Amino acid sequence: MTALQLPSALVDAHWLAAHLHDPNLVVLDASWHMPAAQRSGASEWRQQRIPGARFFDFDQEIADNTSSLPHMLPSAEQFSRQVSALGISNQQQIVVYDSSGIFAAPRAWWMFKAMGHSQVAVLDGGLPNWLALDLPVDNTPPTAVAAGKFEARLQDHWLADANQVQAALTQPSQQILDARSRERFSGQAPDPRPGVRAGHMPGAACLPFSELLQQGQYLPKDQLAQKLAPLLSPEQTLICSCGSGVTAAIIALAAYLTGHQKIAVYDGSWTEWGGLANLPVVTD
Repeated sequence: MTALQLPSALVDAHWLAAHLHDPNLVVLDASWHMPAAQRSGASEWRQQRIPGARFFDFDQEIADNTSSLPHMLPSAEQFSRQVSALGISNQQQIVVYDSSGIFAAPRAWWMFKAMGHSQVAVLDGGLPNWLALDLPVDNTPPTAVAAGKFEARLQDHWLADANQVQAALTQPSQQILDARSRERFSGQAPDPRPGVRAGHMPGAACLPFSELLQQGQYLPKDQLAQKLAPLLSPEQTLICSCGSGVTAAIIALAAYLTGHQKIAVYDGSWTEWGGLANLPVVTD
């Protein structure tokens, strides 16, 4: 019997339901909501989850809490320790979902990619689609899991910092795509975070993450390719940005699904860029 392999970086609910009890598979709930939503992904997970799902808290726990910026990628050593504590080993296949459909789960997918774990996928449609299909859920209190052995190895090419982004602005071989709304990108809408300027990086292009989705699921692959084609050529390095590094990963996964090879997420995203007076900002 061959070991389970993920069919793609995006799996559907029927595939996950069929393989849910495979010992080589780990399901993670990475739900996160904007602070204004006044919802807690962790408390939702405790109340209702896909059977066996563990909570992957990239906002408060599996994050660099020494940074003033929200949910920054932790060190490989910290990631190794906390992912091991979730009962995960390097040999396992991971499927991540969230309670919004497609919102926060791609961030966790990107984090695993950046930490050298290739066998990770996102559940298309997340928990809402799972529930719509009347698939089983667990409403009982979560139980502890035995620790695993996960060793992370940081893959720098998946990650961009402010200096790399600033250098990329003048390089035709690199393209920055911003997942925020067109109103925030243009500067017509103020940034929700105090002290963060409105607008965008000179040379960046706007691709709101919502335009890659339909009813909480990714558009078909050919339609994703059509969305990306006018903004990005296959040979360019893609740097994805957004408000705080979460929805940028929605673009990153879309590009990955369409065969794009060179993809990075700007982890600090607009919270960092718009908050630093020495970095250039333009408005339309």
